[in-house]
Amino acid sequence: MDSTRDLLVALARRYAFADLGALAPAAEIAEVCEFGHRLLSLDAEDFAAEAKGVPADLRRRARACHMPQTPREQPRGALESLRPAYGLLLEVIAARWHRRELSPMIAAVHIASEYLPLLALEPQLGHAGDPARWPAGLSAPGSRFGVIGDRECDHTKSEQSATNRTLRVSVEPGEGWRAYFDRQHSQVAGALAVCVATCRNPCTAMDWIAPGPRADLHVRARTALTFADTPLVRLRHAAPVGHGFGVPSPEEVLDAWERSRAALDKNPVGATATKDDGFPLPGLPSLFSAVAAAPIEPATLLSGVSEHIVGLLQRL
Repeated sequence: MDSTRDLLVALARRYAFADLGALAPAAEIAEVCEFGHRLLSLDAEDFAAEAKGVPADLRRRARACHMPQTPREQPRGALESLRPAYGLLLEVIAARWHRRELSPMIAAVHIASEYLPLLALEPQLGHAGDPARWPAGLSAPGSRFGVIGDRECDHTKSEQSATNRTLRVSVEPGEGWRAYFDRQHSQVAGALAVCVATCRNPCTAMDWIAPGPRADLHVRARTALTFADTPLVRLRHAAPVGHGFGVPSPEEVLDAWERSRAALDKNPVGATATKDDGFPLPGLPSLFSAVAAAPIEPATLLSGVSEHIVGLLQRL
């Protein structure tokens, strides 16, 4: 029994929640493993799923990363603030690195790049890009935001479609709301960054932000766009046939990150990526913090689940 328990404890400490769940000697442990596996897999739709065997504090922190599945669902989770979700992203990136699961690690980096502009905008919005709470200024007279076919707008056709949809999706049924988040919300994030940081023909869409804060946001949003085009993020698309066809080596990942840090080191926000903050990709938490204008540190959700499972196993 001791040797079996030692094996299960080792799986828990390695965050091998799916394997441990299949071998779990008790239903309570299997339930906690399922919860941990959802976190490791970044299954944000189901972070709020019922899991009575999981300590309340862990469930509460997971709900803060949850993506609401209807326009009126409460609490708003990751639409209220993306900071808890980025803490979880950092923890997952580190865990995948230590497990040498580099393809899902790069996928997590890619997710972080897609929504980074919303993390930058959060201080001005007062939320994390909740379509039910967009500022009226986005649709002020003279704004091209969400206007399809306007040739003066720097948004691509798909971005124009996404921004048009985001202004009305909060009155759609749950099915439409979920489809929007599956396909278009990340495009809205990028479109907002274009508005504030790179638009060659600005309209009134961002006039609701005062000049001082907008200058600061300009640098943070531009850095977010730069991050999305770095060699590290491009590893997600580097396979010759589709995503995930090739898996980079640890050396290739570190090389891509070093080149990414050099590309980012063009302003005080991007320069934070060059810090050695002890993370497997040194400087990544510092960069996210600078873009957010708030501290972002790796979460302890996975480690908390792991320790809880170890405690359950040791009581058997």
